[in-house]
Amino acid sequence: MSGRTGPGTGQEGKDWRAGVRSSKARQLLVLLLTAALVALGAWLLDGRTAGTQTDQTSLNGAQAVQVTGDRSGPPPEVGKPAQGFTARTVAGKPISLAALKGRPVWLTFGASWCTACRAEAPDIQSAYTAAKGSGVEVVAVNMQEMPADVASFADKLGLTYPQVADPETALASRYRVMGLPSHFFIDKEGVLRAQHVGILTREAMDQQLARLKG
Repeated sequence: MSGRTGPGTGQEGKDWRAGVRSSKARQLLVLLLTAALVALGAWLLDGRTAGTQTDQTSLNGAQAVQVTGDRSGPPPEVGKPAQGFTARTVAGKPISLAALKGRPVWLTFGASWCTACRAEAPDIQSAYTAAKGSGVEVVAVNMQEMPADVASFADKLGLTYPQVADPETALASRYRVMGLPSHFFIDKEGVLRAQHVGILTREAMDQQLARLKG
């Protein structure tokens, strides 16, 4: 009786089995490479997006923040009336945008724990000192801080413009603050004329205030 010559025996069978194993290995390799390429693409996309955000944040010197207060009202829009607010300064005095109507208002959001805000505060004080004679008012809103901490911070840096504590981010939420420092320049009619996220140079501060007064 002649021997079996199917694919399961002899050299031909060995070659067949080796071919099958090789084919499966190639399929597995293709799958692994595909998965790796997909993962790499996703990582590069995320990295590119995150890098853009980081570069922008670094460019403006802003620190990203999250607000938790009511945001049901309209967001601030240049050329439209600014969101009204009523608060109490850390000195215990009531303050509101309505009461300041007729005067240009620079509303600035910051915090003592914000490095950029601490660096910028002396320039704000200097700009305020130079402009307050013309009726400009600066109001600082300090996010996620208690009044005593804000008062201590202002006293340490010699800040004389009104300071408001915003521990629950109520005011920051109303103005949709996403980074500190943030600045809103409101004319004497209560209309928002400019907004800026990030550090302002002293020159830029003077320019914004000059536009408000003009």
